[in-house]
Amino acid sequence: MSYVDTLRQWDEAVTCVDRQDLPEALRIFVAIQEKNSKIFFNIGCLHLLNKDLDAAEKAFDCSIGKDEHLAVAFFQRGMTFYKKERYEESLADFQYAFKALRGNQLIDYKALGLRYKLYACEVLLNVALSEAQLGNWEKAHEKLVKALDYKTDAKLNLIDKALDSALRQKLFKPVEFPSKVLFRPNKHYVAELEKKDYLGKATVIASVIPQDAFSGFAPLQPQVEDGPTRPKEPEVLRALEGEPHTVLFEFVPETSDELAVVPGNIVFVLQKGADNWASVIFNERRGLVPYNYLERLEISLASKKNEGQGVSQPPTREPPTRPERKPGLTPVGNSRGETRKKDEGPTDNSYIVKLRFTFNFAVSVPPESPYAVLIETVSKKLKVPAAAITLSLTSKVTEESVIDASTEMESVWSRASSRRITLWCKATEQTDGNQKSEIHLVAIHSYESSNPEDLSFQEGDKITLLSRINQDWLEGQCNGNTGIFPASFVEEVPVNGQ
Repeated sequence: MSYVDTLRQWDEAVTCVDRQDLPEALRIFVAIQEKNSKIFFNIGCLHLLNKDLDAAEKAFDCSIGKDEHLAVAFFQRGMTFYKKERYEESLADFQYAFKALRGNQLIDYKALGLRYKLYACEVLLNVALSEAQLGNWEKAHEKLVKALDYKTDAKLNLIDKALDSALRQKLFKPVEFPSKVLFRPNKHYVAELEKKDYLGKATVIASVIPQDAFSGFAPLQPQVEDGPTRPKEPEVLRALEGEPHTVLFEFVPETSDELAVVPGNIVFVLQKGADNWASVIFNERRGLVPYNYLERLEISLASKKNEGQGVSQPPTREPPTRPERKPGLTPVGNSRGETRKKDEGPTDNSYIVKLRFTFNFAVSVPPESPYAVLIETVSKKLKVPAAAITLSLTSKVTEESVIDASTEMESVWSRASSRRITLWCKATEQTDGNQKSEIHLVAIHSYESSNPEDLSFQEGDKITLLSRINQDWLEGQCNGNTGIFPASFVEEVPVNGQ
């Protein structure tokens, strides 16, 4: 069967799916003689819709055999194993899918003909669910906390709900791939491939011979002297902003202007400060990363370096010492004008408490600290009265998760892993009477932002004020979303006008 016939049948099959004629689509897919990994994937999805789990498993086996880097195929086979209650195998496949993401927050398969984005946080949720099915609740909790680091979309609140369920040792729903979303062939190729003549016929454009009608191949010509000694860099690479660097060690930010990266990520350095901190771009976000965690990457020679070699493994040695922050270097393009000092380095036996606030930050406290020491440390960090701060074990503040003066701190510190623990933090405005009261704002201008930590709203929207970041930025809640926004875009609603 020619490639043209394969494309035609492939297109015919997905058209049948659009018409809801799934049996005919499956028949056409199975009849294709030269199946690639995408076609096998489509067959597996249709078998899943028919609840034929054995046939789906075989199809995804073939898809992975054709392309061992297809993360979405591992994800679907893991879902097949999960439905067959083979949780150890589903765990392994979900882990393979996460590994195939190579440290990225998501993979958009649109360029390959699949209208689907595979999110790392969703893959980790299914990893955690498989661990929970095996009774490994502590590992499930760790994976969900890790999933929060890859959370990129405010709509993905299912991670928070799953974490809340895991803390109560209750199972939660898995993230499932929409099985009717299939890999599609390029329709332009289907329509045009048969009538295209890629070689064509040679035509004389210019010749020193009058009325030269020669068509064929010209003899070898002398090579140009002083030719290029190295291949030219592609225009798309030269257009990227900043100098490319590879991340060598995992970096956990401690202030809002620092950026989380893991080994293998490629960042673009915009500016390097004298204190060994660099302002970089990663996943369209800008922030600070220690320069000694990075290694310069020569893009133009990357193809030569990788010939005959596998993917380089992350370094096994310990990361270098975190450099001291000196005033002056801020992320390029940071319009908020906000500078934050780094926390003082913890002692060897101190506990590192990572707090999820409007921005993520970390503080260090003595081991087994009482609640008064912890809340006072957080209060000094945020410059907010301790009475206005609420700490909790989960993103959802409940009677079971909240941490206050009556909490047995031994149970809190027992959750720490390697002297590190993650908590959630909220702050509310207070009146002079020292009682919490809500302050309402109204948007006088519309505000749209691509940053996930920002709050977008339209003119006239009502916003509940949660905290004041500084004189220029506020934190609030609007239409069920929480984030930060410019103070100049809103005005306070009078009490009698609420």
